[in-house]
Amino acid sequence: MKHARASTVAILSLLTITLAGCFSSNPADIKAFQMPEEVDVTSINYVMQPPDEVEVHCSKVPEIDLQRQQIRPDGKISFEDIGEIDAAGKTPAQVANVLRGKVLERYKIEGNNPVDVRVVAFRSKRIYVLGQVATPGAQVYTGRDTALGALALAQPTVLAWLERIQVIRPSSNKDVKPKIFEINFDRMSAHGDMTKNVLLEDGDVIYVPPTILAAAALKIEEFIRPVARAFSGYYIMGGGNVADAARFRSVGY
Repeated sequence: MKHARASTVAILSLLTITLAGCFSSNPADIKAFQMPEEVDVTSINYVMQPPDEVEVHCSKVPEIDLQRQQIRPDGKISFEDIGEIDAAGKTPAQVANVLRGKVLERYKIEGNNPVDVRVVAFRSKRIYVLGQVATPGAQVYTGRDTALGALALAQPTVLAWLERIQVIRPSSNKDVKPKIFEINFDRMSAHGDMTKNVLLEDGDVIYVPPTILAAAALKIEEFIRPVARAFSGYYIMGGGNVADAARFRSVGY
């Protein structure tokens, strides 16, 4: 019994060291991120790319009013009477300004801002939440996404190490290291500590690691699953009784 307990402690200690070594976070890296209150967090500043979708508001020109256009792969949107407009790489306000110029060439319209362009479907940019969450994978980036919002949407599971969640800003330059810092989701969600609730950018990654015990359980399951499947196959092929085979299948192996 003592040997088993000692072995368990040794395994958990090794896992603790291994997991701790996997973290590359640096508290100072949070300086690379902005806080929501530091910037004007609106879709006005959103730079559009294919296949984002926009909607035009121009009540005095029914031909284009409330028209929805998806930015094509060539970066353009088009209207029957007005023609094509380059939209990729521009903000909604910049596209509205170009469209307004074309409208004024054909129509007499009063007012300073007769044309408004709004993004109605954010599709071109992504942030990623991975690890021990209920819905891992890509989330649509809107330009005003925070770490708390992304995690709330992904929903950390009971296996999540909430105190050591990693927020990562990858680098496309091999000479520049990614920026990584940790957040304590429990402190953030349960106690309202928003000091690390940063704004995310396109391509940012949030990794939710497993706890030490969860990591141990996952490693054990990784080892046992193929063995259990092999035994299940053995029983199915006639090497054991049906009841035992059913027991293996009932636990998911």
